Amino acid sequence: MEITEAPRGPARRKQDVLARLEREEDVWVASAGADGTPWLVALWFLWDGEAVWLATRTANPTGRNLRERRRVRLALGDTRDVVLIDGEAELVGRGEVPAATLRAYTAKFGWDPGADGPSYAFFRVRPRAVQAMRGEHEMAGRHLMRDGVWAV
Repeated sequence: MEITEAPRGPARRKQDVLARLEREEDVWVASAGADGTPWLVALWFLWDGEAVWLATRTANPTGRNLRERRRVRLALGDTRDVVLIDGEAELVGRGEVPAATLRAYTAKFGWDPGADGPSYAFFRVRPRAVQAMRGEHEMAGRHLMRDGVWAV
C-alpha cells in the first residue's frame, strides 16, 4: 500500500476520534485475568463526552476483569485507522447510572441491560491515554491524551 496523503495534525486527529466515538457502536475491549490471561471481546459502547460506557455480565471474564483489575484497553477500527484508549473501568451500580446515559444507551441500541436482569452491569471507562493513527506514517504524533489530559 502506498501512502499518498499527509499525516493529520493533532487537532484533526482529535476531531476524528471524537466523531468516531459518537457514531460507532462496537469497541474491542481488552482486559486481563488474575493470572494475566488476556481477554478480548467486542461490546457495544456509548460515549458521553467524557467516558465510554460498557454493559456486560459481571460474572463473565470481561466483567470479572473490569471489576477486579480495572485496567482496560479499548480499540476502534483496524490497523489502517485505529484508535486506542487506555483507562480504568469503574463498576457503576444500576441506580447510579445517570438517567441521561441510560436513556442514550437504550436509544442507541434498543436494549436496556438492566431489563435483562441483575447479572448485567455498567462500567464507566474514563480515558487516561488516547492514540490515533492511520498507518505507519502517522506513528509520530499519535498520542492525543496522556494522564487523562488531551494534548490538543
